[in-house]
Amino acid sequence: MKMKLIAPALILTAGLLFSVKSSPAKPDYTRRTGKDCEFCHPPNSRKLNQAGEYYRDHRYSLKGYQPPEPSPEKARDKPAPSSARSK
Repeated sequence: MKMKLIAPALILTAGLLFSVKSSPAKPDYTRRTGKDCEFCHPPNSRKLNQAGEYYRDHRYSLKGYQPPEPSPEKARDKPAPSSARSK
C-alpha cells in the first residue's frame, strides 16, 4: 500500500522542484533599500538598470546614487498631473 503512494509523491515533488524559477531579486534587498524591484530591474526582466548596476558596483548600497535627469523629450511626452489639468 505504501509503495503505491511513494512513487506518485516522488514524481510530484520532483516536478515542483524543477518547475520553480530562481529569482535574481532578493527580498532582503527591497527590505534594506525600501525600494521596489522595479527600481533596479526593468519590468519583466532579470537585467539591471542604471540604479541596479550602481547598487551592485557600490557594495550593495545606494548611498550617493543620483537618478538620471529626465530628458526634455520624455517630460514633454508625459501627460500633466490631474491637479495641473483642472486649473
